[in-house]
Amino acid sequence: MTVLGEAGRPLTPGEVRDRLDPSGELSYSTVVTTLTRLHEKGSASRHRAGRAFRYGAPDGPAGLIADRMTRLLAVEADRASVLRRFVGNLDADDERLLRDLLSE
Repeated sequence: MTVLGEAGRPLTPGEVRDRLDPSGELSYSTVVTTLTRLHEKGSASRHRAGRAFRYGAPDGPAGLIADRMTRLLAVEADRASVLRRFVGNLDADDERLLRDLLSE
């Protein structure tokens, strides 16, 4: 996901493989399988570009982190406790920012 987030544009599986492993030892099919699974989980965007797909991070690094936070929260039955602890760990500036965002 770091490769997709840092690219600044959607990448083909071949471009992802080249960035992960310039030596070319990483299997192309492994990269395709991984990108497909990331797309199915909502962790990567995908669109057709000619005969290939291009994959990207949803909304860049911020979107990626937000998606991770959402998935982690979704598996917890006691969401209120998780959110309470999260908010309790924020510094004053982040707490103000969160209040401002919630009031928008």
